[in-house]
Amino acid sequence: MVETITEADIAGAERLLGLAYTAKERAQMVGNLDGQRDLMIARRDLRLDNGTPMACRFDPRLPGFAMPHGIDALHPSEITAPLPSEPEDIAFAPLTNLSHWVRSGQISSRALTDLYLARIELLNPRLECFATVTPDLARAEADAMDALLGAGVWLGPLHGIPYGLKDLFDTRGITTGWGAEPFQNRVPDSDAAVTTRLRAAGAVLLGKTTVGALAYNDLWYGGWTRNPWNLNEGSSGSSAGSASATAGGLCGFSIGTETLGSITSPSQRCGTTGLRPTFGRVSRVGAMALCWSLDKVGPICRSVEDTALVLAAINGGDVRDRGSIAAPFHFDARAGIEGMTLGYLPEAFEDGATDVDRAALAAAKDLGIKVKEVTLEDLPYASLMTVVYAEAAAAFEALTLEDTDDTLRWQDDGAWPNTFRKARFVSAVDLVQTDRLRYRVMQALGEMMSGVDALIGPFSTGPMLVASNFTGHPCLHLRAGFEDIASRSMASLGAGKLTTGDAAGETTFTVPQGISLWGQLFDEGPLLNLGMALEKKLGVADRRPTFPN
Repeated sequence: MVETITEADIAGAERLLGLAYTAKERAQMVGNLDGQRDLMIARRDLRLDNGTPMACRFDPRLPGFAMPHGIDALHPSEITAPLPSEPEDIAFAPLTNLSHWVRSGQISSRALTDLYLARIELLNPRLECFATVTPDLARAEADAMDALLGAGVWLGPLHGIPYGLKDLFDTRGITTGWGAEPFQNRVPDSDAAVTTRLRAAGAVLLGKTTVGALAYNDLWYGGWTRNPWNLNEGSSGSSAGSASATAGGLCGFSIGTETLGSITSPSQRCGTTGLRPTFGRVSRVGAMALCWSLDKVGPICRSVEDTALVLAAINGGDVRDRGSIAAPFHFDARAGIEGMTLGYLPEAFEDGATDVDRAALAAAKDLGIKVKEVTLEDLPYASLMTVVYAEAAAAFEALTLEDTDDTLRWQDDGAWPNTFRKARFVSAVDLVQTDRLRYRVMQALGEMMSGVDALIGPFSTGPMLVASNFTGHPCLHLRAGFEDIASRSMASLGAGKLTTGDAAGETTFTVPQGISLWGQLFDEGPLLNLGMALEKKLGVADRRPTFPN
């Protein structure tokens, strides 16, 4: 039986919400709060599954926005490099090269698939980056792609290329466990939209890459996904397995998702190139929902141009996804960057920035384009996090109401279930006001980006990680250099903290560090052209991990 609400209960709730009412105001409210509470309890009796979307939908476009392109166009670089003799050189090759070798018959899709399956068998026990491996399916798909090529049919740049799919995308008849114990035996009866589009593009599914439980961190029901550059630390999350497998040369490319750093953070940790496209560009149908107004789907690769080939394959509107926005994707590898203007926030390169960050900015200034300081309106950007907490708590309401989260391998009290419970004490009024703040943030970033083609900065320094995820702007994160540092502790986002500080004599590891570029809404092409130029200037993309313990 639910007890009657008293004035003392209201006074206690005020402290949780940061409010202060008078005794008279509490007396006025107390009579009708029972009914308000009972309506909420009655709604909870209707169980909403993860696939039921919100009626409200987020649109990143401000008034007056016009799509920058009218039709799709993909013009990749012409590759003439011959097939290497060493399997490892093939495994770590850019997707552009792999595509050329398969199309020209220098290597069959079956041989490439077997090469990657062998690396998975050898290295997955150490990296724990694949939750499920599908060798029979992969070989069958590869054989089918070879047969099509033999018949003169080429499906595009991904034809015959083996890849890893983050284990929150449905794959018919194949376990899709969301990284979490309550769902580890979940087997969907249909494919996600991304799964279908990649199959249509000719890509070969090697298996499901690990995801931190319910898209948090790099811990999952089967273990702890590791960074190939230092096996003593995790690969960050939540696209943990996708970044680890790609960085380790266990696949040609992979697919990740980002709500708030889940593509860029593991790319920072593992040294991969991650592209978080504009919100709404890629369908999320058949993908686990964490936050309906924030979730985005994108590629994780080993070079900038590779991300364009993958995005072209998965791009497209989908009426089944309430957040989907039909937008052409236009990329031409031959396009130059002459005349571009790159902005940066000077404070982002001060406290908290690394030598690699500053060197990346210096390299950008040497590209022959205009680089200028910009400013961003001072707003309480961190307050937007309330939206993440509330939407995620709603997406997994049953988990905490029924206490099934007790089966999860959480490492500290800051993990998702505790956050879900705390979100119950966010007021509806504050949530609406936070949504209005989000619109102000859209205006602020729109104003800042109006004078530049792109912005450069450390991905987790300053407001841009949070702000750009909430505005829906695209972000490209690429390797910029290396640092010698001690093993880092578990962290959901970013570099994490040193486990034992930097005491003298502590073992250090050479690990990659990256830099982020943010671009204009639905105009990823110029962003990638700029990224290609910066990647070439920095000259660190080809270095491979040695999997040190």
